Amino acid sequence: MTFFRTSRRGLTALALTATLLAPLSAGAQDGPAPLPLDEVRMFTEALERIRLSYVEEIDDKTLLENAIRGMLAGLDPHSAYMVGDDYDLLQETTTGEFGGLGVEVGRENGYIRVISPIDDSPADRAGIKAGDLIIQIDNKPLREMLPEEAAGMMRGEPGTDVTVTIAREGQEPFDVTITREVIALTSVRSRILIPGYAYIRISQFRVNTGDDLEAEIEELFEEYGELKGIILDLRNNPGGVLQASVRVVDSFISEGRIVYTEGRLEEVGMEFSATQKNVAGDVPMVVLINNGSASASEIVAGALQDHGRAIIMGTRSFGKGSVQTVLPLAEKRAIKLTTSLYYTPSGRSIQAQGIEPDIIVDEAFVTRRSTRVTQYNESDLRGHLANGNGEEEPSDDMAAALISAEEVLVNDYPLNEALNVLKGINAFKPPQARGTSGSFAQREN
Repeated sequence: MTFFRTSRRGLTALALTATLLAPLSAGAQDGPAPLPLDEVRMFTEALERIRLSYVEEIDDKTLLENAIRGMLAGLDPHSAYMVGDDYDLLQETTTGEFGGLGVEVGRENGYIRVISPIDDSPADRAGIKAGDLIIQIDNKPLREMLPEEAAGMMRGEPGTDVTVTIAREGQEPFDVTITREVIALTSVRSRILIPGYAYIRISQFRVNTGDDLEAEIEELFEEYGELKGIILDLRNNPGGVLQASVRVVDSFISEGRIVYTEGRLEEVGMEFSATQKNVAGDVPMVVLINNGSASASEIVAGALQDHGRAIIMGTRSFGKGSVQTVLPLAEKRAIKLTTSLYYTPSGRSIQAQGIEPDIIVDEAFVTRRSTRVTQYNESDLRGHLANGNGEEEPSDDMAAALISAEEVLVNDYPLNEALNVLKGINAFKPPQARGTSGSFAQREN
């Protein structure tokens, strides 16, 4: 018989040992493997020594919650214990608004690594980049801090300032003071770059991202009619809701597997396939990715690449191919546990590997050189003959308008290259096929 004592502060190490070992004497041989006795005794002894000898008195609840937090942190960078503000943050980032800087972070070598800033957020406007290491927040070192704790420090009342210390490759660490704002997540935006070529940006995958994307595509077709190409920009997209990425892929293909997951337990395995609802038709596509494209972004890029539906351009993606399941424990307490890995339709695991683009395009700046000062065309010569085609000859105003329409492309080299690829695809089509692909009428048939 095991004797133990109790006190106002709760069970002693002996009592806790007896509690943990109780299942071993109650027929636990039919369930999971029994707990290792020596390690359980070591854990309870460490707990008791901390309670008795730590410089400050600390309650049992805090000690045990720290133990849970440590167990999960030791598994992988994405498993975590969610309690209180951390639990609320998990709900907000998948559904709506929150106050903070607007930056997705992970853990690397004990430091906090920026996966990507959210579009048009305070962090984005302050120049924070994917791959930056945040080594201090308000002069507090972050070494060995969990990403959830760092995110909590960056959150706060809108209008208040927070100073982050950034370590960036090739530079000395530097401070950036950023004013917190209410971060309203608009996950899908679109525009026409030049006539016939649409640009769609997905900044994060939230619950309603699939619906928003379909609405944007339908609106583009209704307003502009025929489309010759679509550029889907997933750069610096940290991911989000798995089902949202499935809906996005389903908007561009009509059949076949999109993604499947496999884990240790059979019940965590899932498989998602496309439906007939392809709102984009067969319009040529380019998908832009970079090192900040993670998780759900990689599902989309990998699926469209495997199906041959899009050309993937940019640089290798982040390589987060794991799925986290939120398992509630009690009110406002849950564990976010990695339960499976996801695979592209062809069976590729992206974990720690990422998506390799079909065409590698590094980030760069393009400088457009004006040719109007030193060069002349036939149309500039006085008394030139008309072309006989019945077409209006280009004017300086038309050239200026073209430069204005492409102004955004000058500062975004990968986007410029993606547009050139789509132009090349259309230029290669036989004359009878030009001007027919992707019309709204065809997509409805």
